[in-house]
Amino acid sequence: MGMDADEGHDAVWSSPDDGDDLVADRTSAELDAEDDDLREGLAGLSRLSSSLRLEDLLIRVARYAVRAIPGADGAGLTLLEQDRADTIVATADFVRDIDAIQYGIGEGPCITAAREAQTVMSGSLGADPRWRKFGGGVARLGVHSALSLPLVTPDGVVGAMNVYAHAKNVFDDRAAELGEIFATPAAVSVQNAQVLAQARRLAARLQTALESRVVVDRAIGIMMSRSGGTAEEALGRLRALSQNEHHKLVTVASQIVGEAVNRARARHNPS
Repeated sequence: MGMDADEGHDAVWSSPDDGDDLVADRTSAELDAEDDDLREGLAGLSRLSSSLRLEDLLIRVARYAVRAIPGADGAGLTLLEQDRADTIVATADFVRDIDAIQYGIGEGPCITAAREAQTVMSGSLGADPRWRKFGGGVARLGVHSALSLPLVTPDGVVGAMNVYAHAKNVFDDRAAELGEIFATPAAVSVQNAQVLAQARRLAARLQTALESRVVVDRAIGIMMSRSGGTAEEALGRLRALSQNEHHKLVTVASQIVGEAVNRARARHNPS
């Protein structure tokens, strides 16, 4: 979300843990290593190929998040789409199980992060009063810490990224800060992938529609050659056949064209 350090602390919803003490306990070498991991995660985002399938790209973004955010054991990513089921990916089976619980009951850190457009952090999911049903189920899986980051673009929230750890109180303010730095370009990558996937789906639908129109036109031509009349009359007869046989118009047209082709082949290749 592109926050500076002070803004990030205000935006993070956390359990009552002292994140500053956890940061203070790190050595300078450990902090440098975390910065290097973040840089590698960001570099990975910059190398993502537009040729990847949407789900494959989202999984890679989630994997880079695991690398970029200190303490992460696994991550999931949810892409929100209008008029289409949300796309949900995970880097590990336990993440997939957790998100299944979350979306099954309709509550959890990812849902809150996406709805509120705020970073959400918890160090003890089983005891967190914000998601009592979700926390109990996840704690039984041995997962106690979560950091959820909304993927925010100028057009709004396009999704959310969940990062989990098995131990308690794993994520602190620094992890949230690094996560927010990572989430800004990640949101752009996800939105670009979404736009490209939508364009590909539209192109596929248009191609299918074009091919269907060609088949219908051929069927109309065949019917006109057999029975005469206008193209409009032939189309009317084709529609009547479609209704009577309870098949789509293009299916009936394909049958007529196929039968005509078979008869033509039989005439040219008599047995």
